[in-house]
Amino acid sequence: MATVTMLKETDLPIEVVILLIAGMTMLITGILLFPVSAGTLPYYENGLYGLLLVIFALQMITLGKTPFGDVLRSKLLLAAGIMIAAVGIVTCFVPDLFIRISRMLLFVCLGPGGFLLLLQMCLDKRKLRAWLKYGGIFRHLILGCSLVYILSMFIAGLLLKQNLLTTPATAVAVLIYGAAILYLAGVLRKIYSAYPEVGKPSGNNLEFSTDQAMLLLMGVFMLLLGVLLIPVNLGLLPFSGSAQLGLLMVMFAVQMLASGSTPLGTFPRSRLLVLFGLLFAALGIISCIIPEILVPQLTVLVGVLNILGGILTLARIGISRLKKSAQPRRPAPPVLAKLFAAQLIMNLISIMFGISMLVAHLIPGLVIGVILAANGCVLLYLLHLLTLLESLQASDKNEGGMT
Repeated sequence: MATVTMLKETDLPIEVVILLIAGMTMLITGILLFPVSAGTLPYYENGLYGLLLVIFALQMITLGKTPFGDVLRSKLLLAAGIMIAAVGIVTCFVPDLFIRISRMLLFVCLGPGGFLLLLQMCLDKRKLRAWLKYGGIFRHLILGCSLVYILSMFIAGLLLKQNLLTTPATAVAVLIYGAAILYLAGVLRKIYSAYPEVGKPSGNNLEFSTDQAMLLLMGVFMLLLGVLLIPVNLGLLPFSGSAQLGLLMVMFAVQMLASGSTPLGTFPRSRLLVLFGLLFAALGIISCIIPEILVPQLTVLVGVLNILGGILTLARIGISRLKKSAQPRRPAPPVLAKLFAAQLIMNLISIMFGISMLVAHLIPGLVIGVILAANGCVLLYLLHLLTLLESLQASDKNEGGMT
């Protein structure tokens, strides 16, 4: 019976997923700050700041939600989200390089952003007054939003003046903030379950799914990682392998929770898969914040996942090609041939990357940098091909409807 319950499918809207990751980040940070204040654990400030910036960027590129309110999803907003994500990624990877920029970006997102969101909630007829009228769960929504917005402003104050509180007191504040975010995530999940249409992303003039957004973000991640590894291996830059692995684990977790996509393939979003997603997120968050603590374990895990994922995907592609070859051949659009080539190259690179993680010094560091940069480029090219294929399919449907 317990097994059946764990395999039962569940639905988590992307907004709830992002809030879950954000709330977990703050809760875990608050817990870890106690041993950090006692001097029993090291602390990597860059990792926390970079991770939070990536979370803000995720909201922008997947939902059109900015720190200052909801806007139409557009290419401009997408570009802004990717720029913020890039700053967050580099902040994680390279100690002290973007620390001031990332701190100020977070201050703006949390401080003025929290104030404007609170003001919008109070003044917008579709929010506070409507929610009061509806009552029930919507009163919890008012409480959850108010707590998150007010606490966001308080955390912004701590970012601006870091000696405002002692480290243990800061830990308590961060814990409360994390609990408020998780409370809001729980409320939103109940609302979206009762009113599914409310959980859809805001209006847009850009057709861009959550999977495509994650593919774009992963492509940028790999490209930046590969490019940065070149000066790192030449001794020109420091590098945090712990935060790199941690951020990658968090991105895996978002994909698992939002769409059931894992490094080994796509699966139904069961409760078991959600638990694995939350576990991946927790491990990634800890690795971002506490340097070196999980590097050996996550190196093996990510290496194995890359190798198995690459082999399984290549096997699925091979089986699909064999089935098609047994059927009468039809002329395939050129984009499908390019898509096949891109998938083949991407999975071969994934296997090479996984092997390099498991077998130290097998591939020179400079070569690994080039491989990862190439992987990022292939991911971005794959995204281009997928969007092109979708537009072709939409065009065919329109033509079919007209005839």
